[in-house]
Amino acid sequence: MTTTSATPQMSRSEALALRYGDGPVPLAGPWNDQIAALLSHRSVRGYRPDPLPDGTLETLVAAAQSAATSSNLQVWSVIAVTDADARRELAEIAGGQQHIVQCPLYLVWLADLARNSRLGQSAGVEMQAIPYLETFMLAVIDAALAAQNAVVAAESLGLSTVYIGAMRNDPLRVARLLGLPAGTVGVFGLCVGYAADSEAGEVKPRLPQATVLHRERYGREDDPGLRAVYDREMNDFRLRNGLPPQTWSELVLARLGRLASMNGREVLKDVVRERGFPLR
Repeated sequence: MTTTSATPQMSRSEALALRYGDGPVPLAGPWNDQIAALLSHRSVRGYRPDPLPDGTLETLVAAAQSAATSSNLQVWSVIAVTDADARRELAEIAGGQQHIVQCPLYLVWLADLARNSRLGQSAGVEMQAIPYLETFMLAVIDAALAAQNAVVAAESLGLSTVYIGAMRNDPLRVARLLGLPAGTVGVFGLCVGYAADSEAGEVKPRLPQATVLHRERYGREDDPGLRAVYDREMNDFRLRNGLPPQTWSELVLARLGRLASMNGREVLKDVVRERGFPLR
């Protein structure tokens, strides 16, 4: 199967075929251009230096702030990093990912309980719920929802993106670099910009829907068979894109089967506590 990037103009069957490759394609139900655009998402790791139109950052943040937020607590923040030296250091933290330096807009998304802690201090109220794991999870989830809204908005404007989870390789260094107060931690970064011509790429196939969609109760006895189909699909995808052969199963075993693959994140719980999140 020859694949490319989906576009809003594609039919639902074409867009679904791109997302699922040669694996089982789910039923094509209700459809519109927004759904087609969501299915066309791909990560881009090479950017042109072209500046973004004035107001793009503010538009993306407005979209981010329109995401759901638990109890309207809004326990996230985002830092737009433009300083070249800071970007180079962030790229170094991320294992040399040069698209952090290339892209015209780099955003670091924060779980931020500091703002609401300051509110409690000013009101003379002990914020008894803040030290708990649930509240930290709430902040991380809020940040992720906000960032994904920004990604959808960016792609609707013809921009490309890639998330940078490697900000968690050294959260303390990120915090020092960005002047983060206690009660905040960078959970991931996001490159935004115009994809370089060499980064046209294709939509990466996902697991067959039957492996992630359960009805009424969890249970999937046919996982091995569906995984075998996806393994072939992902190996073919890598070969088409000039990457070394590797199945999805091999990727998962390499990533989750070796502690070294965490690149320092195995101590994240201790680091997060040091950043002012007790995680009780």
